[in-house]
Amino acid sequence: MRRLVAEFPASERRVCELMKIPRMSYRYRSRRDDKDLRERLLALAREKPRFGYRRLHVLLRRDRIGEDECINHKRVWRVYRDLGLSVRRTRRKRLQRSLKPRPILTAANQEWAVDFISDVAASGRRLRIFSVVDSYTRECLALEVDTSLPSRRVTRALTKVIETRGAPIAIRSDNGPEVSSRHFLAWCVERRIDAVHIQPGKPTQNPHVESFHGRFRDECLNVSWFWNLFDARHKIATWRTEYNCDRPHSALAYRTPAEFAAKAASLSLASNTTQPDLPQGCPDGLAVATAPAPALTQIRPCEGSLR
Repeated sequence: MRRLVAEFPASERRVCELMKIPRMSYRYRSRRDDKDLRERLLALAREKPRFGYRRLHVLLRRDRIGEDECINHKRVWRVYRDLGLSVRRTRRKRLQRSLKPRPILTAANQEWAVDFISDVAASGRRLRIFSVVDSYTRECLALEVDTSLPSRRVTRALTKVIETRGAPIAIRSDNGPEVSSRHFLAWCVERRIDAVHIQPGKPTQNPHVESFHGRFRDECLNVSWFWNLFDARHKIATWRTEYNCDRPHSALAYRTPAEFAAKAASLSLASNTTQPDLPQGCPDGLAVATAPAPALTQIRPCEGSLR
């Protein structure tokens, strides 16, 4: 308004009329004095540099209990902002992962799914369990139980499975520090294993191990009482044997994972000798590929039941 009045040959009344501003609002001059509030706010901000204006407003009201003047939080915010006391917050860097399409699995050891689950012993000690599941046969390959499972312990458990079963083509996991450390990634590169990490906050991208953990929690952890670490290892190992050899799996036409793996292995051996013309990628695993083609390059349009 002042600039318009000074630059253009127009009266104050005309400029206010054109700008649709009352002349009383234009002529208004604040008579409030924030000197005491500014000094007190600066002193509190020096004592508590990480406090925001809301906490400083509470401290100001505590100091002025019994006084007639009531400090409005909007007034504190205005002075707080004019003094440049706003606390800078550092935003946490979010991990970005590109979505990789899930492959069609036609044989064992094409993809392993790994994850961690926790429980507590009777003594109060926290137990961590590292699970390894074959995504095709649904076999539980390992259940490593300990109070702490760093990346070197994880690779040691995977190496033990590889010695008896062979190396997988890929390992699917979340973005935990144990499976995203330099040691684990170097271990995968050394053995030519593809480390597939799901997107953060998307556990459904690793569904087979999540479904396994649901059964594991419901049928073993929730119904068992672990006296100590050694008791937990014994009971969990017993349940793993029962899961692989005795428990019918609904996603495998109610066969056990061991029966399904043996059937898939026999069909794979027969296809290598006779190569029958059978469809590829059946969910029950009875059909095999006409040739040992790299099925991990194909995309599964949908998934059936995971239980």
